[in-house]
Amino acid sequence: MVHTPVRSLPLVDLGYSTALLTDRYELTMLQAALQSGTADRRAVFEVFARRLPNGRRYGVVAGVGRLLDAIAAFRFDGPALEFLTSRNVVDEPTAAWLADYRFTGDVRGYPEGECFFPESPIMVVEGTFGEAVLLETLVLSVLNHDCAIASAASRMVNAAAGRPLIEMGSRRTHEHAAVASARAAYLAGFATTSNLEAGRLHGVPTSGTSAHAFTLLHDGERHAFEAQLASLGAATTLLVDTYDVERAVRTAVELAGPALGAVRIDSGDLGTVAREVRALLDSLGATDTRIVVTGDLDEYGIAGLAAAPVDGYGVGTSLVTGSGAPTASLVYKLVARADSAEPDAPMRPVAKRSVGKPTRGGRKSATRRMDGHGVACAEVVSIGEPAVGPRDRPLTVPLVRAGEVVGAEPLKAARARHAAAIRELPATALQLSGGEPAIPTEFQEA
Repeated sequence: MVHTPVRSLPLVDLGYSTALLTDRYELTMLQAALQSGTADRRAVFEVFARRLPNGRRYGVVAGVGRLLDAIAAFRFDGPALEFLTSRNVVDEPTAAWLADYRFTGDVRGYPEGECFFPESPIMVVEGTFGEAVLLETLVLSVLNHDCAIASAASRMVNAAAGRPLIEMGSRRTHEHAAVASARAAYLAGFATTSNLEAGRLHGVPTSGTSAHAFTLLHDGERHAFEAQLASLGAATTLLVDTYDVERAVRTAVELAGPALGAVRIDSGDLGTVAREVRALLDSLGATDTRIVVTGDLDEYGIAGLAAAPVDGYGVGTSLVTGSGAPTASLVYKLVARADSAEPDAPMRPVAKRSVGKPTRGGRKSATRRMDGHGVACAEVVSIGEPAVGPRDRPLTVPLVRAGEVVGAEPLKAARARHAAAIRELPATALQLSGGEPAIPTEFQEA
């Protein structure tokens, strides 16, 4: 299996500070740690999911590129500090510390597009406690959202079995979440998005033609089709279910001829209507005209249309809400810390013993173990650096080194990585029925 290596690229200038995209308790912990003299102790935090959403066989790492941009913009500027001090969130010594804040630690993790499983250490953040604890909320906010969307999108792509998918959920979520969702969907294999900001900011291909309102605006369906064809050409997609589908299809082919690009169906029994429309298009000589279906589709609906003459799918609400799992349930836990603030102070593992929420101490890394046929058979999580065997593929890569981002990469590289990661999973990973993770997670001492 060949993976595109993570490499350094210019970061996206967000144009604003991300420092207040956080929870208040991160700052109260910092203030108390500064007062107790423990803020400068080296610390290791780990991001992982204790379990996958019910029935899911794997998760997808997404949002790493967005997170690297956000970490680079994590600066406490004048307005942020004024807000914090005027509302007594932090005291003056803590504000002075924040004024000079720059993350100078290291981040390692799974690159975008990689698959993950329960307990996979998908990100490891190491620095002083003060530096690293401040990133907790930002890290989880970005990764929990984007991993959830990409995981749902990947299931939809697999269900579509090679037919293209259009992401069109912008009107069903927060305006900024819509952009992130389009990015995550493209990473997981969607072909295009309707969201123009995702196209501008992340280079995701965009598509879109018209809604029912455009047809209703005109004095008749024929006039609406004439106007769209005159503007966009015969290769456009005409929406044919505003009134009567059969009449609309006949009108569309009459006006555009057999070169009509596609028709879109947005309502009714999509499988039945698609078969009727395919037969009608073929009888009218429009054998190359594609059929695109939309309308509250999810991975199950897409799979149910596998035998229908459908050429593409548009997915909105289900995609941007994670298809029932809107968060990846990732946590950010302290797993090791130094005994003192001395640079050479020894590190010791630390772990929670909370009922139902235990953690495993120690800095971790991971490999994916393959069987003799090149199929993944285990996620091997090691405390410390792993002993990599001949059938093990290392998973963790450098993302930030001494405060400098080193893991930025093109979105298309992450897209290619995900396609490769899916190909190496066992066939059970692609099943939509409920079940256990596709491969087990095994722990070993390095």
